[in-house]
Amino acid sequence: MYDVIVIGARVAGASTALLLARKGLSVLCVDRAAFPSDTLSSHQVQVPGAAALHRWGLLDRVIAADTPATRQVRFDYGDGIITGRFPAVDGVDALYSPRRLILDELLVAAAREAGVEVRERFAVDEVTFGDGRASGIRGHEAGAAPLVEKGRFIVGADGKHSLLARAAAAPRYEDRGILATAYYAYWSGLPVNGGETYGRPRRAIGVWPTNDGLTVTFIAAPADEASAFRTDVDVQCMKSLDMAGDLGERARDARRVGRFRGTSDLPNFFRRPYGPHWALVGDAGAVMDPISGQGISQALCDAELLSDAIATAFEGRESFDTALAGYERRRNRRALPIYKLTTEMASFRPMKPEEKVFFRALAGKPEAADRFFGLLAGVVPYSEFRSARHVLSVMGIAGVGRAIAARAGLGI
Repeated sequence: MYDVIVIGARVAGASTALLLARKGLSVLCVDRAAFPSDTLSSHQVQVPGAAALHRWGLLDRVIAADTPATRQVRFDYGDGIITGRFPAVDGVDALYSPRRLILDELLVAAAREAGVEVRERFAVDEVTFGDGRASGIRGHEAGAAPLVEKGRFIVGADGKHSLLARAAAAPRYEDRGILATAYYAYWSGLPVNGGETYGRPRRAIGVWPTNDGLTVTFIAAPADEASAFRTDVDVQCMKSLDMAGDLGERARDARRVGRFRGTSDLPNFFRRPYGPHWALVGDAGAVMDPISGQGISQALCDAELLSDAIATAFEGRESFDTALAGYERRRNRRALPIYKLTTEMASFRPMKPEEKVFFRALAGKPEAADRFFGLLAGVVPYSEFRSARHVLSVMGIAGVGRAIAARAGLGI
């Protein structure tokens, strides 16, 4: 019997398994994929996620895999441009955009080094329960007979359509539904200086350097345009890139490597992430639209929180229920504010005139611009950035209270 069985060996699962093994627990981690294995992804490891990799001694491996650091970022909102840098977290001041072929294999290898038993090409058919608690999994390797593995604790790192979440009937909350559709592509010969983001009517567009000298472009559009994108994805994506300054022209001068990849299966919700001897991590527990590029970092941070909670319970310092309730509170304290920002972005609400005034003021204040990019990276708290004091300070207005700011239409 294993102490912990982790279903799913991508970012959330491999990280959780790695951290649990480093805490001395026996861990089995299974995945139906064989690594290296690609998957649809936002690519971005925001600064808090990169800081987590640094704490675990793995960021240097990401960098050694020829993953460029992005420190300078540019936001073009149509009526102006804001440039800045990311605030540092634990000495890390850059965003990274690794391909999942590289990042996932790297994490799986690190988990194995820590003592995790990783089984690839293993499909989980059922989560088993006994005496009112999760007790194991039943599954099979390709072409092999089904088998059962027992575990004292089961972790679901199996994504937004989690088998464990369904089996345990984990309730949803903060459900915002599907708001957007998104596509990305890789380009050779598309120069980019740092990161570029563009806010346009009914579009959000990002450009980031990734591995192998390639550049990745990301396009998000409202969900009601999903059928148009599916009908002619190349035309729709190039039309979108043409909205972003000279990006369409630069893309045509470059060479696209592979096809445009994307999906409209982009729900937004939280799940209660625990029950009797089971827990959910990453997208299995909380999923948000990729428009904000938070998924990988949220998974890494969740893994750290959950592994600490599970270890605390195994060591007898708290009951499983108490430790896991604490995991949910800490996860929500960190994730809910950026979730609110993400769903606002994915709603594609037109920018109000007064918000444009605020952005113009922001563009002329480098320190405030850096805090804006810190907000987007999940470093600067949403409530702090959107506070009346901060907004009015950016606009050069002092001594004015929240009520006056609200009457001015600043949305705070």
